Amino acid sequence: MLQSVASSRCMRMIDRNRPAWYFGFLVVSYILYLIFGAAVFSSLELPYEDLLRRKLVDLKRQFLNENECMSEGQLDMFLDKVLEASNYGVSILNNETRNWNWDFMSSLFFASTVLSTTGYGHTVPLSDAGKTFCILYSVIGIPFTLLLFTALVQRIIIYVTRKPVLYIHLHWGFPKHIVAIVHALILGFITIGCFFLIPAAAFSILEEDWNFLESFYFCFISLSTIGLGDYVPGEGYNQKFRHLYKLGITCYLLLGLIMMLVVLETFCELQELKIFRKLFYVKKTKDEDQENIVEHDQLAFSSISDQVDAFKEDKLSEPFVALQPVVNYTSDGSINNE
Repeated sequence: MLQSVASSRCMRMIDRNRPAWYFGFLVVSYILYLIFGAAVFSSLELPYEDLLRRKLVDLKRQFLNENECMSEGQLDMFLDKVLEASNYGVSILNNETRNWNWDFMSSLFFASTVLSTTGYGHTVPLSDAGKTFCILYSVIGIPFTLLLFTALVQRIIIYVTRKPVLYIHLHWGFPKHIVAIVHALILGFITIGCFFLIPAAAFSILEEDWNFLESFYFCFISLSTIGLGDYVPGEGYNQKFRHLYKLGITCYLLLGLIMMLVVLETFCELQELKIFRKLFYVKKTKDEDQENIVEHDQLAFSSISDQVDAFKEDKLSEPFVALQPVVNYTSDGSINNE
């Protein structure tokens, strides 16, 4: 008897704290996923890094043997200066000196990567004034960009997702949740084709040193706003129509980010994902529910009052409205018009 009572209490306590257990499982899963990613990246990239280090050491030793007039310290000092300039996007190579990083189109491309939080890191402000302006520009520009993207997505998703799903549901009679799932998958495949596969094929042609995998990698890293900066288009030697090319890449990034948000919002509106997300949310208390009900009632009452006031204003503003005469009846039953 006592065991059954204790077990029932434990079950009730577990059921009451189920969102907390789910949230703990989510945190542990995320930490394990981070560890898994670190292990895989380390096993894949560490041998290549070791091989590259050995090649550089051999190349440095060979250069010092061929140029005995230069000491190792002088060479290290020279390489430090070169690498420091390279970190700021400036190169001393003959085939790189013609490309300016801060002409108008390159600056426009840099501004778009800052506001979209992509941030490739291949070009950074050199002066203190530029760094200060970048901070102030980002503080205002990033929330401004999020507001603009949110407003655009809210408008686009009506015509891209909600109306097509509702039309198919009402006119063809398919279940709404099935239509929403199929529509989300189709929209996802279209987005992959238009903003990943086709641009990757174009970049593999326009960029001499890129193959299709590297081009697809750039598209994904850019539109997911990771922006590692190891691949940046338009930086090659003698790039034809470089300014126009940079402008096109800027438009591609902005449109691609908007479309990615539309797809994500479409998937987030699926009923199955809403139910899944609620597993990890904290349940609302009774006070919060009552507060939401009161706010909802107040909003409903205010909207009804606004509609009544608007209706009265429309009636008063109608032209050529004939006023009806006031009818009074006398004691003998005759009509007296005032």
